[in-house]
This record gives sequence, C-alpha cells and structure tokens, in this order.
Amino acid sequence: MAATPTSSNNASGRPAGLFTWVAVGLVLVVIAVLVVIKVSHKASKSVGDSPTSSTLVSQLTTIPASVYDAVGTTSSLAAVAPPVTMKGQALYTAPSASTGKKVPALIYVGAEYCPYCAAERWSVITALSRFGTFTGLQNTVSSSTDVYPSTQSFSFANATYSSPYIAFNGYEMYSNQVNPATNYWYTLNKLPKVATLQFGKYDTPAFVPGMPAADKYAFPFMTIADKYLISGSQYTPALLHGVSRDDIASGLNTSSSPITQAILASANELTAAICKVTNNAPAAVCTSPGVVKAAATL
Repeated sequence: MAATPTSSNNASGRPAGLFTWVAVGLVLVVIAVLVVIKVSHKASKSVGDSPTSSTLVSQLTTIPASVYDAVGTTSSLAAVAPPVTMKGQALYTAPSASTGKKVPALIYVGAEYCPYCAAERWSVITALSRFGTFTGLQNTVSSSTDVYPSTQSFSFANATYSSPYIAFNGYEMYSNQVNPATNYWYTLNKLPKVATLQFGKYDTPAFVPGMPAADKYAFPFMTIADKYLISGSQYTPALLHGVSRDDIASGLNTSSSPITQAILASANELTAAICKVTNNAPAAVCTSPGVVKAAATL
C-alpha cells in the first residue's frame, strides 16, 4: 500500500498573520495540479463525507447576534487574525446567485485533508450565513495522518451559496483520501481560470505580510472581492482537535466557550471585511457591535 502523504509534502496551510506554523511543502506540486490534472467536480473520493443535517445547518446559521457581539474579536485560548488588507486591486465582482446582478465576489480554495481548512470553514460558513444561504454542505474530516488529525468540519466540494449581497464559490482541490495510483490525494474540484489566477497571484509573500517564500500557495486561501484575503487559518486548529462536530456546533450559542470564541471572532473579522466591500449591507449585520469592533482591526 502506498504511503500516505503528510503535511511535510503538501500544502496544509498556515495561520494567516500569526505564528509561522509551517505546514506547506512542494509548491510545484500545487502549480502542476492546477495546470495538468484532470479532476472531477464531485467529492466521491473522500472519507466521511455525508450530507450535513438540518440540525447542524441550523446551529451554524442561526447564531444570535448577541453571541457574535459578546465574543467580539478575541478568544481566551487562541490568537485570532483578521483578513489581510490588499491595496491597489480592483473590486472583483460576479453575478449574484439569487439576483443575477454583479456583486462583490469571494473565492475559497482549500482541500479536505487540510486541518487548517477544517478550522477555517467553521468561520467562513458562520460569517457568510449572515449574508446568504448555503445548500449542499457535507460533513468531512481532515486527514488522519496530518497534524491535528481528523479535525471535524464541512466540505464546500458540492456546496452552493446564494445571496443578494455577495457571490461565493468554494473549491476543495483535494479529498482526504490518497489515490494509490499517484500516492497523492484524490482530486475533487477543478479551479476555473479566475480562481487559478487569484490563488497563484495573491497567496504569496507579495500580498501576505510575513509569509515565508516556502509557504506560498498555502491552504486555505480566500479572496474577499480582491480587497481582503485569508491565507491559512485565522486561529489554530488545535482548539478543535478531538472535539466532535456536534459538540462544536451545539456550543456556538455559548459565548464563553473558547472554541466558539475563536470561530466567531474569526467570523466577525470576515464579516467586517465583507461589509467593507458591500458598503455596509445588510445594515443590521454590518452595524452590529461585534462587526464594528472587528472593522477597526482591518
């Protein structure tokens, strides 16, 4: 049986703007995959993927504003990084899935095996649920052989998102299962040209302050209309290690939970960046105390 790749030879991610937890490797592998590998659009080669229950979706998407406001921008056990502010880039727009009108657009690039992606998706889903609706989310786990093994999360591989305020496309480039024919992760979503260009241009030291050259093309990556970006997780996945998906989700209404604090503080930071590109729409979200506090950090 082929050996399972680990974080030493593939892009697992790094915390955005925090400590240098180096977990990325061969950049040429990522670039080659972007160019030459024919991939499937469906996440059929993954461990543990199953539809996310309506109960879990509700717990992720109906968090009271008062909890976001109580959390603010900090966690008692982990540093939380805001998105990186980009300068001189034109606003990236795409058609809204709900109205068809051009709106600020977000692109996420990650992988199911990646523990940093697993952590960041919790914040991305909760933040974006304040602007619109996800369908087709699936449960998944990070690799059992990487750091923070089997971190519980969700996959964007088959998900869609609808909002009148923003457009969002999430791509999971790789599964969490190794293809024995290549000794590398099965491929899932193919990046369209625009996502390939943004990932290759912005997920680099030229746009991410303090990023070592060896860390470029880190997962997860997200551009917020090319005005803000995330490269790596905003908080350490160590907080989620060994905690069940149900326990994480059921605790999201508890502002005193360090896990909830890390997820929702990161979500407030993401929300504030999104509000910047939507001209503070919707107002009820963008003028809430937690988001206003986060906006001051951008």
